[in-house]
Formats: sequence, structure tokens, C-alpha cells
Amino acid sequence: MTDTLIQVRNLRVEFDGRAEVRGVDLELRRGEILAIVGESGSGKSVTTRSLVGLAGGRVSADRLDLFGASALDLSERQWRGIRGARVSLVFQDALVALDPLRTIADEIGESLSAVPRNERNDRIDGLLRSVGIADPQVRKRQRPFQLSGGQRQRALIASALAAGPDVIIADEPTTALDVTVQKQVLELLAEQVAGGRAMILVSHDLAVVASIADRVLVMRAGEVVEAGPTREVIERPRHEYTRALLAAVPHGSARARATEPVFTAAGLTKSYRGVRAISDVSFEVGAGEVLGVVGESGSGKSTVAKIVTGLIEPDCGEMRFGTEPLTRKTRKPGELGLVAQDSVGSFDPRYRVGEIIAESVALRVPRAERRAEVLRLLDAVHLPADTIDRHPRELSGGQRQRVNIARALGDRPRLIVCDEPVSALDISVQAQILDLVAELAATEDVAIVFISHDLAVIRQICHRVLVLNHGVVVESGTADDVFHHPSSPYTQALLDAVPRLAVPAPTESSSRA
Repeated sequence: MTDTLIQVRNLRVEFDGRAEVRGVDLELRRGEILAIVGESGSGKSVTTRSLVGLAGGRVSADRLDLFGASALDLSERQWRGIRGARVSLVFQDALVALDPLRTIADEIGESLSAVPRNERNDRIDGLLRSVGIADPQVRKRQRPFQLSGGQRQRALIASALAAGPDVIIADEPTTALDVTVQKQVLELLAEQVAGGRAMILVSHDLAVVASIADRVLVMRAGEVVEAGPTREVIERPRHEYTRALLAAVPHGSARARATEPVFTAAGLTKSYRGVRAISDVSFEVGAGEVLGVVGESGSGKSTVAKIVTGLIEPDCGEMRFGTEPLTRKTRKPGELGLVAQDSVGSFDPRYRVGEIIAESVALRVPRAERRAEVLRLLDAVHLPADTIDRHPRELSGGQRQRVNIARALGDRPRLIVCDEPVSALDISVQAQILDLVAELAATEDVAIVFISHDLAVIRQICHRVLVLNHGVVVESGTADDVFHHPSSPYTQALLDAVPRLAVPAPTESSSRA
């Protein structure tokens, strides 16, 4: 049995005569994890999909060998015999990858057709436990929409492992996961590779890559600009693009700010069908300050966000803007903004960018002055003026999120809630959005509640931090205190699970503009 499972030379993938991938060489050996990093549009996913016959374009190569045989002329029927059985795929968007009409047991069981029926349920339970899903006997009978984002991703990974493939291609497999579950899943994948498999990991998280990958390819505009052992590439990058990606990794933490509270929440409590979601949650945030709210799935972060934004009412507790009570009756249009993770889903697809932002300024700006105000907001989030006439589908993910932020600023709110606003973005785009949020907090003098499962992001942008566990505040304080001197064992466990990138923090002269 050969150690080389995949060998590619001079791979080229074209769409309508335009090359999206050019001259890519890669090799994958048994027991190895190869990472491919780069921004959106760099060709990462097109490259990996070419290895399973799903590129969607015209594929050519001097060599494209899978398991010792050429795959250049395989029929679709032959590809179907390889996918799943010998090469499994784990995609980022589990909600799309999983069949909404089938239970999780049906999804995983499809790969276990050769296993006797009386053994199949035990195998499914074991796979679900191995990826960190509690109560597998309950979860396997549920459909994807009944699971959280993290649970769906874990179920997708379990399905990919079910047939015991030789190669796992994982495209951003931990983006939606909390740090402790991410650590568990990465360890699981590493165990699978150590047992004789191999993995290609596509990721924008360089800390994750550093923690697990043996070798790394850095792609930009369809080409490999740097390749080598992971430690060598990260510690001694040769290409300026690699150095730029490393400089974009969150480092350090924001300094604490002492300001008068703009918004105060006291004793917020909420239950769903008798199950307590949050209990006695209290916090305050001042003008120009960013308060981070962090915790795992089920910690109560989303419930806090929904209560603050008025989507649901608390069972008890109170909220105030300054000294003014904030209730369903006293809420005023425009005093609170929201920046959601899914910017596309929050936009009306019929509207252009100018119309989307104009809606948010309509209550305070006369019609004749709205275009000028929209242009001012676009400039505030560093988008060119011609963006005003474009549709969101014509923009990149980072540009759409900037539009989302501009819209949130439209009514000049006193408080903005940012709910996982950068989790789906490439590392360099993420860095730009974080810089923008910090800049706007100061220049627009607005209070910001920033919700994220990414502790590195929280550490960089937030002045103070609130840590939730099972709906209860287990720790709060300045970012420096929480990250350097955690008092709660739960906080310490979260910090211990964070992948660390052992590279020097960028100096002020080399930091991002």
C-alpha cells in the first residue's frame, strides 16, 4: 500500500475559459494533514473539489492521481464510488450539506449500509459521541433544523467518518464551533489521521492550521504562492502575502475604557418551556466602549442578544438607557442597531445598497438629503461611493458586512449589538472589520455589545468581557483581567482550548492600515 494517496501536478481549472486555479502542485501522504489557506477567491475550494470530481469547470493537469491511479478521465459513476467511500467531504455549511428531510441517523446510516442493522444504531451513537454530541439517542432522531449550528457541523463530520475513508477533505470544518468543541473535533480528526488516514484542511484560521497541520499551501488568486512545513511557513514566511495573513491574526487586547454607562441590564432572566436559558444576567456598557459576550453554544449569548434588541421579552429583570427604563412600550425607533452574522439574509434582495441604508436613515433625514447621508455612511465604513448603486450579491462578504454596519449606524443609535459579525469572514477581511468596529465605537461614540465564540477576536476588540456558562455570568471584567487572570475554571477551560499561533505580534509600523 503506497504512502502517497494523492499526487497533483500543474492543476488548472477553468470556467468559461477563465482560469480560477493555475499551476497547482500538491501531494498528500498517509498519516499527514495538509492545510490550504488563503482568502475567498484564492482557489482553495475549487482545488479540493477537483480532487473528487466536483470542481464544476474544465479540469486539466499533468498529473492527477488518486490512490496510485489517474483520475483525469473518470466517469461520474466512478467518481461516485470514490466519494464518501475513499474520500469524504466535510463542508462549512452543514445546513446545506445535510438533507433537511432526513434524520441524522438516516444521514449517517447511508454510509453504514454494509453494517448489520442490529449493529448500526450502536455505530451511529458512537460516531455522534466521538464528535462531542451529547444524548446521541435523542439527537440522531432529529432533523438538521432541530440542531444548533455547532451540532449540525458535528453531525456532518460524523457522517463523513462513517465509511472509514482514506482521505478527509475538511473545508472550514470548525468555523461554527465553540473553542472547546473545536478543540475536541480537531483532536478527533487528528486521531483519524494518526490511525492511517490523511486530511486536507481548508481554513482561514491560521492558529488552527498551526495546531494541527504538517504542511501548508498558501494560495492567492488561484496560485500557490508559498508551500512548506507548517512551522517553517508560519515562523519564516517568504512571501509578502503570507506575511500579511499572519499580521492579520488577532493579537493583544483593547485597553479598558472608563465611561458612564449608556446601557444597563440588571437581573435578566428567561426560560423556554420551563427550561432556564439565562438567569440573573447583569452588565453595563458605555459610549465608545465594546463589551464582549462569550460562551459556548447553549450559554445564553443569543438569548441575551434577542432580549436587548427587543426580539423577545425577559421573564424578569430590567434594562435602561442612562436612567430611562427600556421596555416594549418605551423603545424608540433608531436607538439600537444590530449587525448580524448573515448579512445576505438580512438584506432585501430586490434593493440596492443605497436603498438598504436609506431605510435606516429615513426617520431622521429629509428625503432630499438621504443620498448624501448614505454616502457619508459608506465613507465611514470605508466603501467607495459607487457601492451605493450596487446589489449586495455583487459584493464580497467583507463588503456586505460593511454595508450591514453602515445600516446599523443609520439612525445614530446609542447601542449596537454585533452578533458573530466576523465568524464567516477570511482572516484579513475579519481584521479589517474588527478595526472598523473599534474605530466606529470611538468616532461615533456608540456603545457596542459584541457577541462571539472566538476568544481571540473578543480579546482584540473588547474593552470588557462577560463570560456566560449555562445562562449564568461566571466571570466579568476588563479584557486584560479576564484573559490574563481568569477567576472561573470555566473561563480557564475556554482559554486552554484556544489554538495559539506562536508568532510575534506585529509592531505598530507593520500593523494594518
